[in-house]
Amino acid sequence: MRAMVVRRFGGPEVLEPVDVPAPVPGPGQVRIRVAAAAVNPVDAATRSGLLTEAGIIPPRDVLGLGWDVAGQVDAVGAGAGFRVGDAVIGLRDRLATPLGAYAEQIVLDAAAVAAAPAGVSPAEAATLPLNALTAAQALDLAGTTGTLLVTGAAGAVGGYAVALAHARKLRVVAVAGPADEAQVRAFGADEFVPRGPALGDRVRALVPGGVDAVLDTALLGLDALDAVRGGGEFVAFAAGAAPIPLRGVRVRGVWIRADGTRLAELARLAAEGVLPLRVADVLPLADARSAHERLTAGGLRGRLVLTP
Repeated sequence: MRAMVVRRFGGPEVLEPVDVPAPVPGPGQVRIRVAAAAVNPVDAATRSGLLTEAGIIPPRDVLGLGWDVAGQVDAVGAGAGFRVGDAVIGLRDRLATPLGAYAEQIVLDAAAVAAAPAGVSPAEAATLPLNALTAAQALDLAGTTGTLLVTGAAGAVGGYAVALAHARKLRVVAVAGPADEAQVRAFGADEFVPRGPALGDRVRALVPGGVDAVLDTALLGLDALDAVRGGGEFVAFAAGAAPIPLRGVRVRGVWIRADGTRLAELARLAAEGVLPLRVADVLPLADARSAHERLTAGGLRGRLVLTP
């Protein structure tokens, strides 16, 4: 089968097409024939070597790329609980493996897989697992039932966070670029604050005393922390991005984990139209380098998706 891998670190040019044997599912695993795989910033960080330099991925001769997958089960291991032909989505959360979702087939633990959301395309479904699970698990860490600030609210994780918080009936204050106000309000934001200086002051003008919690998807750090009330909650989204816990604010980082049960809940919300499934563009797997160039250039709204 065909896959894209990395044998050396660098820019998009290091992405290498290879032919490898089809993986075989073991007990409790399923093999998915990939219909679509999303392209995420973590893929670029893996490709560039940033995650290896940070000690998050150990040195390897070959690394696969791609976390998100949508497709059909085409082989099952004992006790997997799925059947051949099932339309599914899944999350690969083990980074140091030689094959990822940038491939024609991928093997995942059944516990990392859920039925695909009904009524949406594979490309749309492939944008759900990593970003929506990250948003949901971050909301769990925040634990608030009051007012939530979401930075980077127009981004993939931020957009899901706003929508999920709105569904939980939280008061959501969204931070994004001025041009994205209408979009994030459509996601469910109650208040909008344009990104820029003195964020804490501007948020506190809307929420006296500060918000109960912040999901800092834009990695603003202390600027976002200043908007949180004393003793509130702060959730960071990258290693090294957590600020000092001033004023007794509890600062924690979200580390994504595969969770098929939770993914099934998110798929249901996506099918109901609660979660925004945004596809920036769809490219063939062979154009993975081009996808990474566009990802690096920035300015995307939604995810690029690769199709074998």
